[in-house]
Amino acid sequence: MNYMYGTIVFVHVVSAVLSIGPLFLLMPTIKRLRNVDVSTESAYLSVIHVIIRIVMHSGHMLVISGVLLILTGPWPWYASWVIATLAVLLLSGVFLSTGFTKVLRKYHLPESNKGDLLTILNRTSWIYIGLMLIMLWLMVQKPMLW
Repeated sequence: MNYMYGTIVFVHVVSAVLSIGPLFLLMPTIKRLRNVDVSTESAYLSVIHVIIRIVMHSGHMLVISGVLLILTGPWPWYASWVIATLAVLLLSGVFLSTGFTKVLRKYHLPESNKGDLLTILNRTSWIYIGLMLIMLWLMVQKPMLW
């Protein structure tokens, strides 16, 4: 059982890294996307879509491994840090689905201002990184909030 718990912790840590790390690639990609021609634009947008997919799927693994850790670990579901992590998790899930997807859908519309959308995408990336770092702090520190 101890081997299984260690394996789940490893999966959880790797999925946490994969759910935060690729987002830092968005900033230089967005910066370069501002000054490219239409033929190169689709390549950069493909990179952004891949990054968001990696973040999304690693987030799924993060949630699954987190649930398994709570089920098999020494912490109860009602611990304050677990509840706070779940609240931030729900917030970041909603934020990820609305903040990135809606902006990228608007990007190809003829009436859209691509510069403004890229600014929103960059800001959204930083906010999501902040939410993920809050969750990371909660999971590592395990503070008793109440």
